[in-house]
Amino acid sequence: MPQLTFFGAAGTVTGSRFLLEIKEMKLLVDCGLFQGPKENRLKNWAPFPVAPAEVDAVILTHAHIDHIGYLPRFCRDGFSGPIVCTHATAELGKILLRDSGHLQEEDARWANKKGFSKHDPALPLFTVEDAEACLEQFTPFHYGESIPLSDHVRLKFRDAGHILGSALVDIKTSFAGRAPRKILFCGDLGRPARAVLRDPTQVYNVDYLVLESTYGNRLHDDASFYDEFVRVVQESMVRGGVLIIPSFAVGRTQTLLYLIRELEEAGKIPVLPVYVDSPMALEATTVYEKQIPSQNLRTRLLTIRGKRVFRTGDLHLCNSRKKSKAINEVKSHAIIISASGMLTGGRVLHHLQRRLSDEKNMVLFVGYQPEGTRGRAILDGASSTRIYGEQVPVRAGVANITGLSCHADYNETLAWLMGFNNQPDMTYIIHGEPAASRSLADKIMSTYDWEATVPTLEESFLIDL
Repeated sequence: MPQLTFFGAAGTVTGSRFLLEIKEMKLLVDCGLFQGPKENRLKNWAPFPVAPAEVDAVILTHAHIDHIGYLPRFCRDGFSGPIVCTHATAELGKILLRDSGHLQEEDARWANKKGFSKHDPALPLFTVEDAEACLEQFTPFHYGESIPLSDHVRLKFRDAGHILGSALVDIKTSFAGRAPRKILFCGDLGRPARAVLRDPTQVYNVDYLVLESTYGNRLHDDASFYDEFVRVVQESMVRGGVLIIPSFAVGRTQTLLYLIRELEEAGKIPVLPVYVDSPMALEATTVYEKQIPSQNLRTRLLTIRGKRVFRTGDLHLCNSRKKSKAINEVKSHAIIISASGMLTGGRVLHHLQRRLSDEKNMVLFVGYQPEGTRGRAILDGASSTRIYGEQVPVRAGVANITGLSCHADYNETLAWLMGFNNQPDMTYIIHGEPAASRSLADKIMSTYDWEATVPTLEESFLIDL
């Protein structure tokens, strides 16, 4: 009988890895890195519970590292089959996996230099060379294309509306003498009415559902991002300094550029110099500009009319260290967008080290800041923060705008589920902290009277596919 095993994203948000076994075939949906606390990150070093060489195909929901970041190691350890995904996921995956390999090598070099690793020498989980090698196995398809995985199993990608190329993985079996059966893996479910992306596709005839719960116990603030952003820019102008926006390189930066351009063209904010200082964000923006057909109708209409939707009126792309350092000479009335979004590394730290102590400047957070991060400490009112060994006073203004999250909250998830034409046999709630997953499971059961369960790590279920 077919079996579904949760080798990641169970009891935690990251490490997406789900093994689906149908007859003689083994399919791995997502192959992500565990992130966050050390106890989670150590799981990346454990041997995969199933020999990679035994897996027939890896199917990707989207390009975030917690969904694809284990691929170079998985391939190096023996997986030789196709890595099936959408075209945009393949393009973004190339950028993210090369960067991740570089970071792994840098971390190992730093550990060897400082001598703080238990291993001698410290080794990277995988290298840039490993990342490059696994990219050869990427096999991209379009949304809606019927992809045969065997004589009796087919795959289709449906738009998940989370980031560019994100997909709902729709796997259907058709065996003689019985009705077709379907399992749907949501990956990360997006939100409706976003600036750039399409709404999540409504899927029907789902027999088993694997559903994320990142916001399973939270609602997004419905306050208008546009109005809040205008207010922050106005405050920054009054202060007379520079507005620094820590931002995720993939998805968030492109959405910010789109929204800033719209506000400029509507006359809501002045046309200010906007500096994008993140090599990965620049590469990702190029992919977004190439993949306009994968975006919503409004974005496509603007493009047909000649609009470059991710280009603000005075945009500066800082694709070299020289251009990055030149931003230091900018003293006022400008916006700097730089990674990382949680202040865990990247060029944004250099800007904060120079500007955080000046009350003329402002820092605007546009993404969730988890407990224990530098970003969360600043948001919570820390008087100083340590950057590159220096204790930097926090005198700049600090603002926080929600509403740009690309994860559906629990009401948006319930609204999407309302469109199902039948009750799944079982809904598996994953990709969430325990309280969030349990809360969403309870909401689904009380709202729709569906069966829902929260799997534990490495738990297996027999399913009737």
